[in-house]
Amino acid sequence: MAFQRNGAALAARIDAPSLPLDTILLGDCIAELEKLPAASVDLVFADPPYNLQLQGDLRRPDQSLVDAVDDAWDQFESFQAYDAFTRAWLLAVRRVLKPTGTLWVIGSYHNIFRVGASLQDLGYWILNDVVWRKTNPMPNFRGRRFTNAHETMIWASRGADAKGYTFNYEALKAGNEDLQPRSDWLFPICSGAERLKGLDGRKAHPTQKPEALLARVLLSASKPGDVVLDPFFGSGTTGAVAKRLGRHFIGVERDRDYAAAATARIAAVVPESEESIAQAPAKREAARVAFATVVERGLVPPGTRLTDERGRHEAIVRADGTLGFGAVIGSIHRIGAIVQGREACNGWTFWHVAEGRTLKPIDAFRDVIRAEGALAG
Repeated sequence: MAFQRNGAALAARIDAPSLPLDTILLGDCIAELEKLPAASVDLVFADPPYNLQLQGDLRRPDQSLVDAVDDAWDQFESFQAYDAFTRAWLLAVRRVLKPTGTLWVIGSYHNIFRVGASLQDLGYWILNDVVWRKTNPMPNFRGRRFTNAHETMIWASRGADAKGYTFNYEALKAGNEDLQPRSDWLFPICSGAERLKGLDGRKAHPTQKPEALLARVLLSASKPGDVVLDPFFGSGTTGAVAKRLGRHFIGVERDRDYAAAATARIAAVVPESEESIAQAPAKREAARVAFATVVERGLVPPGTRLTDERGRHEAIVRADGTLGFGAVIGSIHRIGAIVQGREACNGWTFWHVAEGRTLKPIDAFRDVIRAEGALAG
């Protein structure tokens, strides 16, 4: 069940050309993962069985039956059986993850703590836990517990020494009104037109996740052209969002009906334009610009008086790109640290230039030079 990408071609950074890109693999997730090349996947989103342990029918106050998750794939004979299953698929995923790849796994209180323990036992390194708060959770009809209004996602790298994993911090912050992105996300559960329905009008999959949730995961921890693996593909939300956002996907699903529903769903997805999904460069990846270059260009001339944002500290710009603080001469970073009595300082964001009645960080002048370089390129 392969899909061909529609729209403009995207440059994919793929080490293994034999990967079954944009494809649903029909079969057991562990068996199918063993067929994939090692270290070939950039990101994994896993929505495994939750092992809900439901017993008996669940009814609303009007005695109507709740369409709960009672499928065979969510049934395990014991916690030990569930743990063995969890370790098996986590090991299979770890093998196919690139050294720079990361795993997201979602669950509820029924299973997420067991999954987290297995993750750590197998050598994964947890980067964050992210709480999905539901705006419209299902009530607790029996009135014996709190309404279960959230699910938890664990974001993990392959190990404690993993470096170079993708986290699009600057883009996420810019899209959040320049506030740091938080680890609690507010989204409604999947409903309305987004919810897949069968011919009988019933929901096609009992645990379909909202596309908005997957979009934030992919925009947070992947780049256009990356390969995203979902070993429990279900209704294909991961594939639909990956296609829309210019990522490749590989899905594994053992249920033929779910795979068919996902196939039709993904075929109808129209990818976003390349321009709208182009990755904003992270500052740590931007071209290096020395403060001396800013001075040489006359953007901050020698003799300029720099201050911190509150005007408590001052230093003078020298012709060679260093700063003078009394008899002490040093870089923008060293002088910034000295005046504050600290070990280190980011001089680019600490020091400001007066422009009229406002203060402008010297980092803005570095951005001017970077922009000129981008236009020249």
